[in-house]
Amino acid sequence: MTLTGVNVTDKNYTHWQSIDWQKANRVVKNLRRRIFKATREKRWKTLRNLQRLLMKSYSNILLAVRRCTQLNQGKRTPGVDGLVVLNPTGRGILVDSLTKFIPWKPLPAKRVYIPKSNGKKRPLGIPTLIDRCLQAIVKNALEPCWEAQFEGISYGFRPGRSAHDALEKIFCGLRPNGRKKWVVDADIQGCFDNISHEFLMDKIGNFPARKLIQKWLKAGYVEKGAFHTTEAGTPQGGIVSPLLANIALHGMEDALGIKYDKRGQIIGNRIVVRYADDFVCLCETFEDAQLAIEQLKLWLGQRGLKLSESKTRIVHITEGFDFLGFNIRHYRDSNSKSGYKLLTKPSKKAIKEIRDKLRHLWLKYKSNSVKELISVLNPIIRGWANYHRKGVARKIFESLDQWMHKRARRYAKRKHPNKNDTWRKQKYFGRFNLSRKDNWVFGDHSSGIHLLKFSWFNIERHVLIPGKSSPDDPNPEIQKWFISKRKRDSRNQKKSWQKIAKNQQFVCPVCKESLFNTEELHVHHVIPKSKGGKDSYQNLQLVHLMCHQRIHYGKP
Repeated sequence: MTLTGVNVTDKNYTHWQSIDWQKANRVVKNLRRRIFKATREKRWKTLRNLQRLLMKSYSNILLAVRRCTQLNQGKRTPGVDGLVVLNPTGRGILVDSLTKFIPWKPLPAKRVYIPKSNGKKRPLGIPTLIDRCLQAIVKNALEPCWEAQFEGISYGFRPGRSAHDALEKIFCGLRPNGRKKWVVDADIQGCFDNISHEFLMDKIGNFPARKLIQKWLKAGYVEKGAFHTTEAGTPQGGIVSPLLANIALHGMEDALGIKYDKRGQIIGNRIVVRYADDFVCLCETFEDAQLAIEQLKLWLGQRGLKLSESKTRIVHITEGFDFLGFNIRHYRDSNSKSGYKLLTKPSKKAIKEIRDKLRHLWLKYKSNSVKELISVLNPIIRGWANYHRKGVARKIFESLDQWMHKRARRYAKRKHPNKNDTWRKQKYFGRFNLSRKDNWVFGDHSSGIHLLKFSWFNIERHVLIPGKSSPDDPNPEIQKWFISKRKRDSRNQKKSWQKIAKNQQFVCPVCKESLFNTEELHVHHVIPKSKGGKDSYQNLQLVHLMCHQRIHYGKP
């Protein structure tokens, strides 16, 4: 079902292609920063007024609709009402509907299952499109208030933070010359499904959209046509759910007795690092690690949660543990004063998963052209390598390259079983990447497209986000840090895009937002090639996909 039946000549109708996204982003960003500042300064009346203002803001509604109908991966997935919006006219109608909204009764979520890496399936609750948009609107008002309160050791599903920050924090806490050698490798059992609604609503307090959040929590879900009530939990799949989970899990440092001095240095024998519902606690002794588990059990119990007995364990750092796709461990090193060195490597599980994924694609596209095959392999290689290049991954990258080379030769032999190796080498291999002296790059000579190699991605150290820093903080020094982060994020792009991004100060020239805010990027020719424009850096701009569409609509 789609939105139709509107008079698009109506002057009051939102014309999607004419929206000033630069203004919309600026309005929402400024209000979020004012909410953050009011929270830090404990001006509660001002805070609530600003939150109401943002939830009624036309700009916030625009960004919410854009997020839910254009940017989110699930934009084509309908809820129980079957509604999806995939065209500009429908988006304009949706915006106008939300600006005139009467009190809303949320519909139940649609229960679907997605495969997990261990072969099991994870349940997701897909809200209706209207509910998703409303959740995005509410999230923009609620999130900056909590960004001003969240602990610095919380890194999951928060703006400006990543899994690499969590890993770097652990790395800093487990240095060989330090005293913390024992790790509580913890797992919360069914976190999203079991969070206490009563506890969560108490934490949210008198937030203006409190009743609407409570309705979402109690809306239930539909599975195979049958309705099920929800007495606990916040369903994975909802836009506001990760934020609600972070709110419920806020305060873990206090529960473990972790304090900070005036310089921001930890006072005590423990460090906890959390990424959403995954966390580790670093301790000095085995006995203290056992005590930490008991304290966490009591603390989680107040939230309706508990640790998984089978998955929660205490390990010595010389044994190592896996966290967010990496294995973290102390190795013996005779050249070190402590006798050990700390290495963070891609985990065996992560390596197996990438091999299985690539093997599946090699087999699936074995009859396709080289160009089609490489176009699906390269994004997978780039994404995995960019993520794992932050660890000690050089040898693993080289091993994966050797494995991929064997797959490429097998592909060529399957395509041309009657040709000899020399012929197949000339057909499928060559020095495609002129910046490297490598004549064994797999590719298509007619188009120049070639397969990336893992080893082409340089290993680099991640720069840890400082303390409680947030992009919602108006502090100029904090904003300066996030500007430098944009520059570092550009390194994950291809070399030509890095150069274009640098020329643009790493900002999209249309909406003036960071190029690297997870939106898909396109290259725009300022002077179209049809009018004599060239593929020169002076004639190229890097823009977000939706901004590119707006340019070609004639509203730059």
